[in-house]
This record gives sequence, C-alpha cells and structure tokens, in this order.
Amino acid sequence: MNRIKIALPEHFPFSTTLTIRITDLNYGGHVGNDVFLSLLHEARQQFLMHHGYKELAIGDIGLIMADAAIEYKKEMNHGDIIRISIAAEGFDKLGFDLLYKMEIIQSEETILAGRAKTGMMCYDYSQKKKAPVPEALIEKLTAK
Repeated sequence: MNRIKIALPEHFPFSTTLTIRITDLNYGGHVGNDVFLSLLHEARQQFLMHHGYKELAIGDIGLIMADAAIEYKKEMNHGDIIRISIAAEGFDKLGFDLLYKMEIIQSEETILAGRAKTGMMCYDYSQKKKAPVPEALIEKLTAK
C-alpha cells in the first residue's frame, strides 16, 4: 500500500503550543484523526491571527480548505504538550498550501507526532465563489 509522504520545509516562521485535553481522546485512549485535524485548525487560526487575519476575514474574502493530508507518526495522549509549527508555500492564483509539523514536547526530547498539509483556497463567501489570493496575504505569510 502506498503511503502519503509530506515534505516539510526546514524553516517554520510560526509555532504554537497546545495541551492535549481529556476530551481530545478517542475510544482507543489517544488523539484520533478527527481531533488531529481540529488541532491543526486551531493552530491555523492562531497562525492567521498572528498575521492580522482570520479564516473568514482575509480582507473582503475568506479561506476554505480544499484538501488535507496527514502523516501520523506517534500517538498523543492526555496531558501531552504539543508544538504545531506552520509554513505557507505553493501560492498560485487562487490558493496556497499550509504545511504543519506537530511535535510532542518532553523534557528530554521532542518527538515528531505528525506531518500535515492543507490546501487553502481563497473564497468570497458573499458571492459563493473562488477569489484570487491577495498580494498582501502572500507577503505576510511568507515574510521571514
């Protein structure tokens, strides 16, 4: 069976730290795939807010997720402190990719929990149609 392989950049301009809550666990006692994606969503919103945006407030438009890929590496459990790092790349006329590195932070080491990519498309919610990527967004999200 072919597996998803996500290539991550060397540099991530943004990261945030979250703690795994008891309500984040599934019946197997660890973070499930649905919550993993929700954690990425939280980190993405923090990333955008760091740059003065929100998913539904990028100037006159918003963002909509066109696709998602996740490469799971290590299970996460209640109380784990995780760092999610984000970088934006692959800009085209209508969208771009966000790349994520999720790590479990332990006192003696940092453990890779997963890699992910979401394809984000600019979307005019009032007109219900795709919209071009604003130049200001590209500048802010790719600034070093």
